[in-house]
Amino acid sequence: MQPSSLDILRCHKALADETRLRLARVLCLHEMTVGELVTMFGMGQSRISRHLKILSEAGLIECRREGQWTLCRAVDCQSRPQARAFLDGTFALLGPEAAPYAADAERAQAVLSERVLATRRFFDAVADTWGHLHAEVLGGYDLYGDIARRVPEGATVADLGCGPGELMERLVPRACLVIGVDNAEGMLELAQARFRGTESEGRISLRHGELTQLPLREGEAQAVVLSMVLHHLPDPVAALAEARRVLAPGGVLLVADFDRHDNEAMRQKYGDTRLGVDRQTLVSWLGQAGFIPASIQAHPVNQGLTVLLAEAARAERGATKTHWRI
Repeated sequence: MQPSSLDILRCHKALADETRLRLARVLCLHEMTVGELVTMFGMGQSRISRHLKILSEAGLIECRREGQWTLCRAVDCQSRPQARAFLDGTFALLGPEAAPYAADAERAQAVLSERVLATRRFFDAVADTWGHLHAEVLGGYDLYGDIARRVPEGATVADLGCGPGELMERLVPRACLVIGVDNAEGMLELAQARFRGTESEGRISLRHGELTQLPLREGEAQAVVLSMVLHHLPDPVAALAEARRVLAPGGVLLVADFDRHDNEAMRQKYGDTRLGVDRQTLVSWLGQAGFIPASIQAHPVNQGLTVLLAEAARAERGATKTHWRI
C-alpha cells in the first residue's frame, strides 16, 4: 500500500509523544505482549493500550490477539515497507544509544530473558513425560518420519531444540552426524541416555545452547531442522537467521510448527508461547532470515490442530540486505 500524505501526517502525529516513541522503538526490536510492555514501562494497561492503538491506527505496529494474550510488534519491511522505512529512519536519527531508548532496550531484553528462562524451566520439569505429551497431540501423524525422509542422505544434520532426542533417533540412519542443540539440560540428559551404549552414539553430538546463539560453526550442517520449536521462542527470526548461518550453501531447512489456532490450553499443558504460526507469518519470517520457501504442507492432527511442514532453501545475499538470489 502506498502511503498518502494523510498517512505520513498520522505517522508523525503517532510518534509525537515520548511514550509512543519509546514503545515503537522497543517493538522494532522485539515482539512483546501487552502485559510485558505494562511491566516494562511501569504504566497501567489502559494507558499502554491507548498508545498502542494510536500506533496501530497509524500503520506503524501490528497487534494480534492469541487466546488470552495480545502480541505486538512493529510492521516489517515485507508487509509494510514504507512504514518500516519511516520507523527505521526515525530511530536512525535518534541513535541506538540515545536515552531513554538504550535503557528501554535493556529492560525489554531482561523481560524476554525471563520468558526464555520460564520456558527452559518448563521443559526441564516435563522432560520425562515430553514424548508422551508430544504423541498425544500428533496422534497418527508420523512427523519425525516425514522430516527424516526429507533429509539428504549422508548429511550432517542439526536438530535445533532437539528435546529428548526422539527426532534425532529417526535422523541417524540417514545422516553421517546428527547435532542436537537444546537449552534445557534435562532434555539433553535424556537424549544422552537414549544413545548411550548404542551403535548410533558415535554419530551423535549433543550441545547445550540457545537457538539464537548456536554452538555450531558457520556452514557446519547440510540440513537444519526446527521441529515444533518456533512457537516457543521470543525471537523466531533471530533463531532462523542463526539456522541460516550454520547451514552450508545448498543445504535444506525443515521447519515444523502448528498452524495458527485458538487452543489456549496449549500454553498451560505444553508451554507454548504462541498459539501457532500461520503460513503468511512463517513465509515472512523465513524471508527475513534469508531463506526461500520451497513448499509448505499441512497435516491435521489431534485437538483440532494442524501441523505445517515447510522446506526452504538458503538464499545467498546479493548486493543489498533486502534482495536475495539462490
